[in-house]
Amino acid sequence: MNDILSPVVQRVPVGTHRGLWHLLWMLLSGRLLLSRGAVIPGLAALGLAEEAVRRAWAALASGQWHATQLLAAWEQLVREEQAFRTHQYGGYRPVACDLVGFCRPRLQDGATQHYSSAAGTALPAIPLGIAARVGTVGTQRLAVPCLLVRGEATETSATALPTRLLQRANEQLADDEALVCDRGFPLRQLQTVGMQRYVVRAPGNFTAPRAALPAYRGKGRKPVRGALVRPLPRAYKGRTMAATPPDRHEPWQLHTGLTPLGLHAAVWDALGCADAQPGAPTFSTALIHDPRFDEPLLLHTSLPLTGPPCRPSLVTAGRWKGCL
Repeated sequence: MNDILSPVVQRVPVGTHRGLWHLLWMLLSGRLLLSRGAVIPGLAALGLAEEAVRRAWAALASGQWHATQLLAAWEQLVREEQAFRTHQYGGYRPVACDLVGFCRPRLQDGATQHYSSAAGTALPAIPLGIAARVGTVGTQRLAVPCLLVRGEATETSATALPTRLLQRANEQLADDEALVCDRGFPLRQLQTVGMQRYVVRAPGNFTAPRAALPAYRGKGRKPVRGALVRPLPRAYKGRTMAATPPDRHEPWQLHTGLTPLGLHAAVWDALGCADAQPGAPTFSTALIHDPRFDEPLLLHTSLPLTGPPCRPSLVTAGRWKGCL
């Protein structure tokens, strides 16, 4: 374990790197779980002397280090070992992006919150934005974090942290990497920050106009918006609005066992956001039907991907938090 932790903290200034080494060892050994998140009792449980405990606490609170340094050193170590194989779909490597929150329900006057699905509401929490490259070591799926963005106490808007996370992630993406995220990142937000390559899950009630205007019929006002596309049918005031026929269908088979599974994707191309101006970026929407699930998977992408690479890229990256 020392051979792994030492290179991670090697470039941290002297006087801080040793304390960080003890902090990381406390995390990996599970002492922080036993102390229910209390840092000083967790360090003491390692058997450290009082001076070492105070030094590690000081390194965490006021040491000269940044999470970016540690993440860069960890990625370098992973590359040197050459055991990590990044996943690739349609020529693109997925970089998963999400928000996580360390909930503190008893925190008084907490300035930041994070939605808890268990509680069904937003709770006082320390929110973090995180991005990770998804791959495999042997047969084990693994995510290698490449970006951490912390929510600031001065950010009162719920969109401030996701926007900063997307901006930072967009700066780090390589030409063959694509951001993969869930419905917590609206399509409009991705386009606002200038994200070029993405696959994002869409809400079931999604609608969007086509980017191209329909032909003028010679009467009345000339069209200013493209025809509305509705991938899934909707019920409104007792009547059902039918789904829009797709531009193309893409059936394929998935070989996961003795019996192959038949999957099917319906795709709509060249769509735009509702208030998009002429020349704004366009995207494609794919509705993927998997017989193993009751509901289809609705995705947006700016990439020239078909259904087969779109589905595993989102599903694989969607499980990345369980890999950390």
